[in-house]
Amino acid sequence: MFIGITGSICSGKHTIAEWLVSVHGFTPLTLRDNDNYRLDALHFETPSDLLEYVTKNWIDNFVTCDIDSLYVLETYRKRPFFLLLAVDGPLTIRYQRCLARCQDLGHQPPTLERFIIENDERLFKIGHTDDFSISSIYNLMTMADLNIVNSFLSLQLLYAHLHGLNITNSERLRPSWDTYFMHLSDLAALRSNCMKRRVGCILVKDFRVIATGYNGTARGLKNCNQGGCERCNDAVSCGKELDTCLCLHAEENALLEAGRERIGQGSILYCNTCPCLRCSVKLIQSGVTEVVYNKTYGMDSWTSRILKEAGIKLRQHSPPTMRLVLQKSDYMSGIANISDIMM
Repeated sequence: MFIGITGSICSGKHTIAEWLVSVHGFTPLTLRDNDNYRLDALHFETPSDLLEYVTKNWIDNFVTCDIDSLYVLETYRKRPFFLLLAVDGPLTIRYQRCLARCQDLGHQPPTLERFIIENDERLFKIGHTDDFSISSIYNLMTMADLNIVNSFLSLQLLYAHLHGLNITNSERLRPSWDTYFMHLSDLAALRSNCMKRRVGCILVKDFRVIATGYNGTARGLKNCNQGGCERCNDAVSCGKELDTCLCLHAEENALLEAGRERIGQGSILYCNTCPCLRCSVKLIQSGVTEVVYNKTYGMDSWTSRILKEAGIKLRQHSPPTMRLVLQKSDYMSGIANISDIMM
């Protein structure tokens, strides 16, 4: 795995890199000599040189904090084992980290105004509008596979949450079958026209997709989000007045598309939401042997009971998201103890 880290000033980029080195045995890499880079990093003159080295040694793990342009990012993203991690944090906390760092190094600290100006210049490319070789760090951060909001007031808290993130999970690079099909379910859900919720599902047999489905009104009827279903366009509670609903559920659409002959023994339904009771009955009748879902629904206990009675396996799978955001809401408490957070 090759992890690139980008982010705002004093957000904790190098601290996270050091954690990857010390805990997971990553090798640090850099494109330039940098006094602020406190790791014994391997130095390379160009991104291409660095990428060539990483490619030849792909079985090892590497990390770099030198992701400051779109050119560099696109160079590294050619490789399927590259992961971009973006780090940010509250401005007040990052300024306190800057003050603590300047004190440790014996440097004159910047004023808050100066820090804000430099932060904006780095994040939003202010002052370099005509220099297209300089990229906005903010734009790079929006392209990240994993986002961390580092508002923690101690290294122990930060490290604990880094452990919980499971950054080195190989599914972040190449998804398992469960994760792959669940993402396809989420993609199918984007086609939903139901006003209540977006639901998508995939019918799979022998690791091959045999049908997809999403919820919405039947063919030839006005879309639900255009007023086609009065029930969904009213403030009706979940699971209520379903007898007047004109929307087909995602599972129903997939079953109709596939037909019983194509489903048969060994078929699995992946759905981004746990099936409702009426869909569960149809899944049983169609011969589906396993149901995998991500999000819960209001009828989960009923669904679980009847599927179990019919001998159908039901399990939940929540794939590691590529856009995970880590936050801590009470970051302002204890701000005086911030000096042990590294830059």
